[in-house]
Amino acid sequence: MQFNDMRDKIAAGQGFIAALDQSGGSTPKALKGYGVEEDAYSGDEEMFGLIHQMRSRIITSPCFSGEKVIGAILFEKTMDGEVDGRPTPAALIERGIVPFIKIDKGLEDERDGVQLMKPISGLDELLTRAKGLGVFGTKERSVVNQANEAGISAVVGQQFELAIQVLRHGLVPIIEPEVNIKSTDRAASDAILRDEILRHLDRLPESEQVMLKLSIPAEAGLFQPLTEHPRVLRVVALSGGFSRADACEQLARNPGMIASFSRALLSDLRHGQSDEEFDKTLGTAIDEIHAASVA
Repeated sequence: MQFNDMRDKIAAGQGFIAALDQSGGSTPKALKGYGVEEDAYSGDEEMFGLIHQMRSRIITSPCFSGEKVIGAILFEKTMDGEVDGRPTPAALIERGIVPFIKIDKGLEDERDGVQLMKPISGLDELLTRAKGLGVFGTKERSVVNQANEAGISAVVGQQFELAIQVLRHGLVPIIEPEVNIKSTDRAASDAILRDEILRHLDRLPESEQVMLKLSIPAEAGLFQPLTEHPRVLRVVALSGGFSRADACEQLARNPGMIASFSRALLSDLRHGQSDEEFDKTLGTAIDEIHAASVA
């Protein structure tokens, strides 16, 4: 697939985007969920080697193809690694799956009810390298914990400032201002966030498009103006701590949004499963998330 082919697939593909982008801080938890305890490795190099093995196993599974998985978000070390002797982005593209790269470096401490992204050192070099490897877009996450208008405005402003830098490198940014689903004023946060995003979208040049990765809204259909906005290529949903069944049920009530799940996709996979068991378990998760995304 060339860049325009990837754009068309993301814009209209009947599937979902897999999130395989657990980074340094979340990798131990991801490995533990996979059945690999912390005493099974020593140091970051072994840890990242094990998580890459898990991701390679997922990517090479027969059920992980562009038929239902239209995109995959990678951690930087996964992007720079290989799957079956091929650079990971190339291995995905060969399977009909559009590659993305997570570029944020974690979160600042909470202020005004939100957590902004930490500064991203070496970003231009990373974006150039990603583009050279055939990556289509990026993903950058911040968090909204309270319905604080000033805080949410700061989050969205930072996200769009970064998005413009990504667009200048010829990549498509996935803007991810996650609303904490445990927030007591979640519905109010959703509404403030929607309106703030719309305000920034209207300022983008007509020739540019971004993607949005959002928590499934407390009020079904609230984000429809975002899914229909001409500056938005696609709106995807994060599972945000919901079980796969709950996330799929809620997603299906929001036409125009497709899944970009991580924990809800991988939660039943285990290191000790046989290849047959692993592929069957992964296939079941893919089928359920795909069905909710195209509902």
